[in-house]
Amino acid sequence: MISIEYFSNEIAGLPIDSITETLPVLVSLESRELGDITLIFCIDEELLAINKEHLDHDYYTDIITFNYNNDSIVSGDLFISVDRIKDNATQLGVSMEEELHRVCYHGVLHLVGYNDKTDQEIEVMRAKENFYLNKLFHVKH
Repeated sequence: MISIEYFSNEIAGLPIDSITETLPVLVSLESRELGDITLIFCIDEELLAINKEHLDHDYYTDIITFNYNNDSIVSGDLFISVDRIKDNATQLGVSMEEELHRVCYHGVLHLVGYNDKTDQEIEVMRAKENFYLNKLFHVKH
């Protein structure tokens, strides 16, 4: 089940309906079973504090994924910075909604086992993100 939470009330109302529809499809196409995935939307400073506390990283990021998988059942928390989504969308010349989908897909791809530490892993991750954007997002927009 996909659930949505907001750390900050001023960011409620994001265009997330298609995310809650497409994330289960992504999990299924990766031959996994959907458990509980929570999308937690916050601002930069909130995600920076989480990054410092849990990962010992002192920089802004667009998403932090906490994996609670149990065998093939995909579960986790995705902490997402709306500020980074907006900035990334502007820099990449895409809509905020598209960038929001990319980041959420990225987090779920981490949950199903993809990493992005090496150049090769980053290449595979980007290819997967683009595949799911084309298959699940672009066909509806």
